[in-house]
Amino acid sequence: MVASVAVLSDIHGVLPALEAVLAEPEVMAADRIVVTGDHAAGPQPVEVLDLLRSLGDRAVLVRGNADRDLVALSRGEGIEDAWEIDLWAARQLRDEDVKLLADLPHPVTMEVDGFGKVVFCHGTPRDDNEVVLVDTRLERWAEVFADLPDDVRTVVCGHTHMPYVRLVDERLVVNAGSIGMPYGRTGGHWLLLHDGQVQIRRTPFDLDDAVESVVGRSGYHDCRSWAEHYIHAVTTDAEAVTVFGPRDGRAGG
Repeated sequence: MVASVAVLSDIHGVLPALEAVLAEPEVMAADRIVVTGDHAAGPQPVEVLDLLRSLGDRAVLVRGNADRDLVALSRGEGIEDAWEIDLWAARQLRDEDVKLLADLPHPVTMEVDGFGKVVFCHGTPRDDNEVVLVDTRLERWAEVFADLPDDVRTVVCGHTHMPYVRLVDERLVVNAGSIGMPYGRTGGHWLLLHDGQVQIRRTPFDLDDAVESVVGRSGYHDCRSWAEHYIHAVTTDAEAVTVFGPRDGRAGG
């Protein structure tokens, strides 16, 4: 059992945002740093993976849907449907990077002091690409958690790039938001689990400097427009919910 866990998610290959969050005292002091998926699909894939590797056994990396996609793209699969930046990122990966991403587990269960068994996932415990939102109806959550053991009372997820905490029929569900592609609010979003408490945290950093750093160190040809859009959180949470909403089943009632 560990006493404290810093939870990061959806870095999406944005190195300066990751560096800013890792420099937080509570992150540096945490027993474990759990990263709940979508690590490298972005403008600095290799640099982000190298930094995560440098954390050693303190870092627990969970697979996200974009991690699966990068592995497939690196093997020549799904190219016709890929986003341009994902295809570029997949081509930057070294053999050891592909193996790292291919071997990532999903979900991961960990005993955390004050919480008991905690399941860390990307989309949901059963599917790294499944969408659930803060206002997803209880019937949908019941489907999502149908196979989850009764003694798991806390679920931590990512995927939708918007942080939240809510109760779902007596289970605590927490979303860490996003480090590199936040929707609705700038900065690196993350969580701290400590002493039975959940803290939603946000690390501010100089956005323009971060954009220039990414542009100067990435070989992606359209890096500036990508970085300015996502680092500056141009996509609002309302816009994201409008897009994601139908994927949680609400469109069908």
